[in-house]
Amino acid sequence: MDISLPLDQIQSRYKFACSLINPAVFKQKFRFSDEFSLGGRRCRPPIAKFRCSMLDQGLRPRPTPKPRQKEEKNLNKFLEDRKLEKSNSALGVCGQIEKLVLCKRYNEALEMFEIVECDGDVDVSFDTYDALVGACIALRSIRGVKRVFNHMRNCEVDLDLYMMNRVLLMHVKCGMMIDARQLFEDMPDRNSVSWNTIIGGLVDSGDFFDAFRLFLTMCEDISDVCSRTLSTMVRASAGLELISPGQQLHSCALKMGMTGDVFVSCALIDMYSKCGSIEDARLVFELMPEKTTVAWNTIIAGYALHGYSEEALSMYYDMQDSGVKMDHFTYSMIIRVCTRLASLQHAKQAHAGLIRNGFGSDVVANTALVDFYSKWGRLEDARNVFDRMPSKNVVSWNALISGYGNHGRGAEAVDLFERMVDQGMVPNHITFLAVLSACCHSGLSDRGWEIFESMSRDYKVKPRAMHYACMVELLGREGLLDEAFALIRDATFKPTINMWAALLTACRVHKNFELGKYAAEQLYGMGPEKLSNYVVLLNIYSSSGKLDEAAAVLRNLRRKGLRMVPVCTWIEIKKQQYVFSTGDKFHPQTKEIYDNLDNMKLQLSKHGYVPQGNNLLPDVDKREESMLLHHSEKLAISFGLISTPSSTPLQLVQSHRICNDCHNAIKLISTVYKREIAFRDGSRFHHFKEGHCSCGDYW
Repeated sequence: MDISLPLDQIQSRYKFACSLINPAVFKQKFRFSDEFSLGGRRCRPPIAKFRCSMLDQGLRPRPTPKPRQKEEKNLNKFLEDRKLEKSNSALGVCGQIEKLVLCKRYNEALEMFEIVECDGDVDVSFDTYDALVGACIALRSIRGVKRVFNHMRNCEVDLDLYMMNRVLLMHVKCGMMIDARQLFEDMPDRNSVSWNTIIGGLVDSGDFFDAFRLFLTMCEDISDVCSRTLSTMVRASAGLELISPGQQLHSCALKMGMTGDVFVSCALIDMYSKCGSIEDARLVFELMPEKTTVAWNTIIAGYALHGYSEEALSMYYDMQDSGVKMDHFTYSMIIRVCTRLASLQHAKQAHAGLIRNGFGSDVVANTALVDFYSKWGRLEDARNVFDRMPSKNVVSWNALISGYGNHGRGAEAVDLFERMVDQGMVPNHITFLAVLSACCHSGLSDRGWEIFESMSRDYKVKPRAMHYACMVELLGREGLLDEAFALIRDATFKPTINMWAALLTACRVHKNFELGKYAAEQLYGMGPEKLSNYVVLLNIYSSSGKLDEAAAVLRNLRRKGLRMVPVCTWIEIKKQQYVFSTGDKFHPQTKEIYDNLDNMKLQLSKHGYVPQGNNLLPDVDKREESMLLHHSEKLAISFGLISTPSSTPLQLVQSHRICNDCHNAIKLISTVYKREIAFRDGSRFHHFKEGHCSCGDYW
């Protein structure tokens, strides 16, 4: 060793030589292996030579001083305290997570879990994992699921069957069915909870066939099928709308003595209702030993689903008499039934019950109220309900926008749409349908096109066929039939029935025979067959004097098995529904009704009313033109005028499209008798007030 080197270089070389004495230090510092390649030969570092050379020069490494016994004891105690402090800190974090979940502060619990994720030495107990699983389920957080499950895998946690089921449930509830299926397949042990969880997840996600396949496999694996499994499979039958497997499951329930189970019975009622057998649904309901709120709601919903609105209303009052507590779903469902029946008094009672029972802030029920009031001429009431709602969703906004549009108040509907967007609410395709319809009904052509073009440009909502049909109607209302036809022809998808029907209606209003005939021919080849489309074409031929073509349409109707059934009109007087048909003489007050009808004709004649007999609609044919004044809607209105106080609004529902003559007559009635008349026909809503109709004479 060269002793002429400076002292600092000697010290640095000394340190390097000492490191070579311990190869482990060398490996750790420089990450070389014990062997290295040099010139193609594999050599070992001559550690011994370095050491001998150093010793030969008289240089010895400084001996490492041994720690004193007291200092060594203090050092060990310090390390143990640090370890205990770290353990206590970890336990404190885990305990805090469990407390947060217990207090339903799920977001904060998952945020605190980040501390555990960053510190890899924390031992997380099953209780903490269980709490985190509960937080992910409550929040439906896919990111949370991935974080918690990845931590379990990284820590190689040995999960028992309970925790495996919890993890499976976490994936199912968050909609991660692909991962859930894989977890289920990889489970070494399964019990009924495991099977029920995965089958229930498949049913909830709409994979009904796969649910049945797993159910059959389950029956081979476990002999004991519980009521929960059976009710889940009945729901799968309802989803498929197949009554046969539902009936087989019903037989299994009878054999296993499960028909008294509330969940199975409610599932059976729902299944039979959705499969079109309301009688069987009612039978299951009647045989229930204890009828719960859910059971009543299910049977009422079944009646409402199939259009048995009067029966649904009757069941609602039976439910009231039974003393069963009603929930927000009951009231929202009955309000929708009242919307269909135009039953203002029943709806008001349901509204009062909603508030009385503490559901006044429920979004779903209040939205149903907004929809009801707005559809039946009570826009002020609808707006009051809407403004008092503590929280609103997109459906709430859509209901009110649609209500303004139906009443011909398109400018207010557009203002409401803009206010909705300003408040950060994201419009959906129903929102655009409502606001575009409002523009159509009010003749806001330019504004309608601006909103239509902004759908995909500003809101990333792709226009659907329903929006195109709305724009066809907008053009048709303006008389731009060629442009409307071009819009249909140039659509990027196959034109739908509603698009052609909108063009056909425009041709009827503007008496365009040739284009109307073409639109009707397009409709003939599309299903399902709709009588109203044939009737519109029939009106076009009749108005144009094309009697031979009209006769051909009638022959075509008979060949297809379609027949023009008599029109029925419903009106509610003092909470009771009355139905009238054309020329009806079965009402107990028939004489008073017809006498008032003759007087009504006299009063209308003074204001220029002349009957129009050139319409061939379902209730008017060549033999019935003399009965033009005895149409069902005129009879219903005559009865309403003699049965209610003056200035009381009238609400009517009709099964078919209103004819031109009745439409003109009702406009005059609203002026002469100073009545507001809300009329829902088979085509759309009409609100008659002071001689005007909200449809703008376009329907």
